[in-house]
Amino acid sequence: MMGILWDTSFPTFLMLTVVIGGAAAYMTGRALAAHWRPIIQPVLYTLLLAAVVRFFHYALFGGALLSLHYYVVDAAVLISAALLGYRITRVRQMVTQYSWLYERSGPFSWREKKAEG
Repeated sequence: MMGILWDTSFPTFLMLTVVIGGAAAYMTGRALAAHWRPIIQPVLYTLLLAAVVRFFHYALFGGALLSLHYYVVDAAVLISAALLGYRITRVRQMVTQYSWLYERSGPFSWREKKAEG
C-alpha cells in the first residue's frame, strides 16, 4: 500500500529509512560534530545517504528508484536525524571542553556561565 511518505509499506519505511538510515545519519552527525566540521557537512553527507537508502528501497523491496518525492521524504528524515546527532554532540563538546565559560541550558543548547559573587 502506497502512502504519501512511503512507496512500499510502512514497516519497510520505518525499518529501512527511520531505524537503519536514521541511525547511520545520527552517527554521521555525531562524527562530524566531534571533528568540529561546519553544520553544512552533515546535510551534504546525508543527501548522499538518502540516495543510498532510496536504492535499498528499490533493490530490496521494489520501491521507486528515481522518485523525487520519496527521495525528499527520505532526505528530510535523515537530515533531521543527522542534525539531532550533530547538535547533541556539539552541546556536549561546548560544556565539557569550555566548562569555565558555558553551562548546559537544555538538551540542545548552552549558555554563558553567570559570574559568581
